[in-house]
Amino acid sequence: MSEQHGDRTTLLCVPFAGAGASFFHPWRELAAGRWRVTSVELPGRERRFLEEPYQNVVEAAKAEIDGIARDLGEGARTVLFGHSLGAVLAYELAHLLTSRGVHVERLVVSGSPGPWTQRERRAAGLSGDEFLARVEEFAGFRHEALDHPEMRELILPALHADCTMHEAYVPSTDEPLSVPICSLRGDRDGLVTADEARQWRDATTGEFTYAEFPGDHMYLVDSGREVLDVIEAQPTRGH
Repeated sequence: MSEQHGDRTTLLCVPFAGAGASFFHPWRELAAGRWRVTSVELPGRERRFLEEPYQNVVEAAKAEIDGIARDLGEGARTVLFGHSLGAVLAYELAHLLTSRGVHVERLVVSGSPGPWTQRERRAAGLSGDEFLARVEEFAGFRHEALDHPEMRELILPALHADCTMHEAYVPSTDEPLSVPICSLRGDRDGLVTADEARQWRDATTGEFTYAEFPGDHMYLVDSGREVLDVIEAQPTRGH
């Protein structure tokens, strides 16, 4: 059954590597009624913990699209937001949703080079503490749960799979979107340069905007309200 959500646009958030949908739950209050805020729930974490995590971004998007479209409902309007791994997954979802007639008002990508740029330094293939050290270096912070052996064993499989699929990502199409894209970046991000973040300009035939926030790769941990304000100010695609 499709669910109607009134006239509100849905802000659909796509998690970054190792994160679950709950990361974005505080954004519901921060959104202050501007959108219905929802998150993509991926296998291998939280409510879908017992499911096998995806190893491929394009396959993940194709496998999840039916449930996402069903949740959005008939005649839906949505803004997609994704950070890092979530940015390229959101890009694939934007293509799929647009092809299904869902009105994607804009795509907001964060902490990510353009979709055709592959990461040179990698974490996939490393193991144990070496893998965790590389992930910590990439993210710019250490997840507290990784200091607890039991929690570490629970988190590692999804984190490994996420790194694998992010680092092996190749876009499903070279066709740009017609949806406006906004690219966001922490001004001290050591993983993604300003030039790389602006590569998203080539991923759309629509309007492109770029904004920076104080902070490193994980700037959004402390900047939810400011990110939402910038999202609200972006141009949208007309009906």
